[in-house]
Amino acid sequence: MRRSSSIAGSSGRQSMMALRVQDNNKMGLQTPQMKDRGTFGKLSMSKPTPGTSERKVSFFGKRTSGAGGSRNSQYGVFGTEKIKDPRPLHDKAFIQQCIKQLCEFLVENGYAHNVSMKSLQSPSVKDFLKIFTFIYGFLCPSYELPDSKFEEEIPRVFKELGYPFPLSKSSMYTVGAPHTWPQIVTALVWLIDCVKLYAAMRENAPLFDDGQSWGGETDDGIVHNKLFLDYSVKCYEQFMKGRDTFEELDAEVQSKLKDLFNIDEFQIEGLVADNKRLQEEIARLEKEKESEPDRRVTLRNLKSSLQADVQKYQAYLANLESHIAILDQKLEGVNEEVETVEMEVEAMKQENARLQHIFDNQKYSVADIERINHERNELQQTINKLTKEVEAEEHQLWNEELKYARNKEAIEMQLAEYHKLARKLKLIPVSAENSKGHDFEIQFNPEAGPNCLVKYRTQIKAPLMEIINQTEEEIRKATQRKMTLEDTLEQVNVMVVDKKSSVKMLKEEAEKLDDLYHQKLKEAEKEEQKCANELELLEKHKQLLESGVNEGLSEATNELHDLQRQYQVVMQTTTEESRKAGDNLNRLLEVIATHVVSVEKYLDEQNAKIDRDYEEFMSEDLLSFLTGILDSYKKKAESL
Repeated sequence: MRRSSSIAGSSGRQSMMALRVQDNNKMGLQTPQMKDRGTFGKLSMSKPTPGTSERKVSFFGKRTSGAGGSRNSQYGVFGTEKIKDPRPLHDKAFIQQCIKQLCEFLVENGYAHNVSMKSLQSPSVKDFLKIFTFIYGFLCPSYELPDSKFEEEIPRVFKELGYPFPLSKSSMYTVGAPHTWPQIVTALVWLIDCVKLYAAMRENAPLFDDGQSWGGETDDGIVHNKLFLDYSVKCYEQFMKGRDTFEELDAEVQSKLKDLFNIDEFQIEGLVADNKRLQEEIARLEKEKESEPDRRVTLRNLKSSLQADVQKYQAYLANLESHIAILDQKLEGVNEEVETVEMEVEAMKQENARLQHIFDNQKYSVADIERINHERNELQQTINKLTKEVEAEEHQLWNEELKYARNKEAIEMQLAEYHKLARKLKLIPVSAENSKGHDFEIQFNPEAGPNCLVKYRTQIKAPLMEIINQTEEEIRKATQRKMTLEDTLEQVNVMVVDKKSSVKMLKEEAEKLDDLYHQKLKEAEKEEQKCANELELLEKHKQLLESGVNEGLSEATNELHDLQRQYQVVMQTTTEESRKAGDNLNRLLEVIATHVVSVEKYLDEQNAKIDRDYEEFMSEDLLSFLTGILDSYKKKAESL
């Protein structure tokens, strides 16, 4: 018995209680209805990979016997051994499938908030808490998420529910991050499967009482039979006594099940063979996937190469069709010759019949018979010799036809290359830009004879040489023009340097004159201040004279008037000189600024004009283009 087998109503679901002793050769105890049924809902248990979950941890912990053995039954929890997650968390398709399952569950069960595939690609912590509370409410309707320390509460809940993979506290803060959301969404899908399993168990829970019909079948197709209960009780009793294998009980229950469900041994063997074949097919496909990680790219490359081969074969078939048409024409001629030869053969047969009739009716001598036999042998040798010569001629004809086909294909390829290059150089058709009314296109007609291409030598070579000469002349003129423009550019650069130095000198002189103007202005202000001070002193002196001394009033008054007149004359002279100096300086600055602006404008116009000419000349690149045309013309002329 496998300890993972369910009791009564497990609906074929694999238990999380693992075997201590592996038994891979048994088919297990399944009814015919259970063979074709998958697990309930979307809960799936992956096949353990070697090295990660090889060691199983018992769900029931340690045991000691109760009736004289060494075990006792004690319900325990999972071990602390860390199990590597076998699910493809880095596979985007798998994560999108999990998100789709989560979205469908929320929508089908009336989630209060708006949710979509786009919003579940990277949800916030708040949205995650609402989704977790909604799903967990199906298992615990009175559950309320605490306001604080939810990063400890949620991993604890998953651990208590038996989630086999740990959830860290830090992942609760960064739920929507790309490295965290795959682990969270797979945990939510696992929780959804638990909810579906719990709901199914509540709806379809069997009542094992004495009045139940043990041979009935529930809605999900699982047969509840008392046979399984008796088998489980016996196995558990043996298990508690210290036994780990139950071969006798397994054989007994298997025979009873076979009798109950009419199991066919040949059908089981066929299923075992099919299972083995499918396992080998899966292993082969996995090896092919490992050896060819990106098979689609390889198939696309193969498809493109095959398409190229198809195009080549189509072209080859077109050539063969043309060759077949030619051969058909020749075959018609040969058939006519054959008909003529057959008529001759018929005439010869009639002649032979006549001669045979004569031969039969006349008498020959021995010498005549020997002579006839000798002539017949000579004729037979001649016929054999002629037959060999005909075969040799036919073989030579076949070789000549193959040689002709190859030469024709080579000529057509050369002509295609010539036409492609001529179109690129705009020489064909006749209305092309560089054709100048000449027809450079070559029409290859093999039926015209070996001299079908001779006329094109005179038709193309002379115009082509004329175009080559014109091209060489244009190249020479372009080279001279380039040299002239380079000399002009060098002269303009020299003029620009001279003008820049002149502008720099004029700016320096303008700065010096500006400094001189400011200096004169300061001196005039100082002189004015000095005169004002003297006037103030004179007024004070006048007041002292008027208050203290009455004598010499007229002299002092006259002296005061003289001093005032002198002061006015000095002030007028100083003001006039300052005004003249300022006007002169302003006029000088305006002239200098006007000259500088005109010189800069002229230099800018010259620079722009030179840059435009230089860019136009450099963009044309006539020399390399015309040199390429000349080389191609020379090659074609040499080939012709």
